[in-house]
Amino acid sequence: MNTDWATLQPVLWLSVLQTAYMVFWTMLLAGALGLLLGVALHTTRPGGLYANRGVFGVLNVLVNIVRPIPFIIFITAVGPLTLIVMGTTIGTRSVLFPMVAMATFFIGRIVEQNLVSVDPAVIEAARAMGASRFRIVWSVLVPEALAPLVLGYTFVFVAVVDMSAMAGYVGGGGLGDFAISYGYQQFDWPVTLLTVAIIVVVVQCAQLLGNTLARRVLHR
Repeated sequence: MNTDWATLQPVLWLSVLQTAYMVFWTMLLAGALGLLLGVALHTTRPGGLYANRGVFGVLNVLVNIVRPIPFIIFITAVGPLTLIVMGTTIGTRSVLFPMVAMATFFIGRIVEQNLVSVDPAVIEAARAMGASRFRIVWSVLVPEALAPLVLGYTFVFVAVVDMSAMAGYVGGGGLGDFAISYGYQQFDWPVTLLTVAIIVVVVQCAQLLGNTLARRVLHR
């Protein structure tokens, strides 16, 4: 069949904007919340700056429960909670809640793992100089892990783009919905391939930017 690009072009651009909207707000909100969660996991673990077995145990269990759930299942499972928080379970805005929630736990674990790699001697040196625990976390611990954190957030960006595509299955709009509605369901393979090409370009650009920033941090 011949693809009616004149009709599909406005729909495609709207889908691109919807995907950009979902990815931007998810990375902004989950990026901040995930950083706080990761810092909390690292600092409350046994031997951490704010060691607290109870707090660490609860946070660790929550992350372990949420992370393995496939996003397409998670987005439907939290539907009632999404309705309470967002007021609806349909539309681009509604999928932000499950996307931010899932990405927060995902980022939290990545942040924790990268902070663990920081040389303990650096932390001990800061403590010996009289630095407060709060200052050690944000002036020593996080900056020392900045390069791997940049790469970790780049990896999360790719996962969030993937989430935004799956959001199309539940009426979230975006490129996923465009590929399904106008490509797969209409047996219009050029539409599907174009959508894939756009996503690949976005991901490659993000990966290149992430690698460049990580190198600059390492050689600062």
